[in-house]
Amino acid sequence: MSPPPSGKGKDSNTARILGSGTSGIAELLIFHPVDTIAKRLRATRRRCVSQVGITQIIFREHAGASVAKKAMSLFPGLGYAAGYKVSQRVYKFGGQPWFNDLITHHYGTQFRNTFGDRKGKLMMQATAGSLTGIGEVVLLPLDAFRGRGILRIVMDERGALYRGWGWTMARNAPGSFSLFGASAFTKDYVLGIKDYSQATWGQNFIASIAGAVASITVAAPLDVIKTRIQNANFESKTSGMTVFKDLIKNEGPLALFKGLTPKILVVGPKLVFSYTLAQSLIPLFANYV
Repeated sequence: MSPPPSGKGKDSNTARILGSGTSGIAELLIFHPVDTIAKRLRATRRRCVSQVGITQIIFREHAGASVAKKAMSLFPGLGYAAGYKVSQRVYKFGGQPWFNDLITHHYGTQFRNTFGDRKGKLMMQATAGSLTGIGEVVLLPLDAFRGRGILRIVMDERGALYRGWGWTMARNAPGSFSLFGASAFTKDYVLGIKDYSQATWGQNFIASIAGAVASITVAAPLDVIKTRIQNANFESKTSGMTVFKDLIKNEGPLALFKGLTPKILVVGPKLVFSYTLAQSLIPLFANYV
């Protein structure tokens, strides 16, 4: 769910873990095969003139196998990708309500006195999202393991597993602030929902779209810098500030938003799907655990 509007913490931590974990698994089951098919179609140099030809491109050596084997062939390299994605969703969607409860309990009065009751509630949720985003840096090694051997990475890079951690936190803080803040704003001011746990699937979907677009857009500049830092040669010691200065000098300010539209179109649906599912499943699981 989106975080509860009060500090009562009516959703148990177990419900939050189950709901967010289920959303991460469902996201993998649906989008990983789609990503695999898209990559294989883009990579082929063969002309797709028949259904048989397309089948061979998509399923490769498993084109003539059973339906079950064909389906499994669409999940290559799922190990670390699954661990990273599920861990990320559990931490982000399950951890943010916990931070919100903490802030509401200890600093709720200060937020309400400063921003008012309505805006104070929104600010607490957005701030909780920001704190969650900052802490997400602990998952950086799992991100680095995707598609590469764990032993090779540990031996070759060692401390570089957390390379770019400062810029990652700087990216995640405003990104997660916008994700949860825009979602809460949409529910409260656009949809008129006071108890966010009572939102319908459709309302969660609308709020998730607003949150996802806001999050991806706000985080785009720092996402570009973080990506360039992580893709750099691990022997170089190029700092994020150097990357930023070179980018502005050689490519101009608009380069900070390179790839924004494709990212919204590609990443947006995944984030909307998983966030909508998590918001809807957490209160559902809370009825039983």
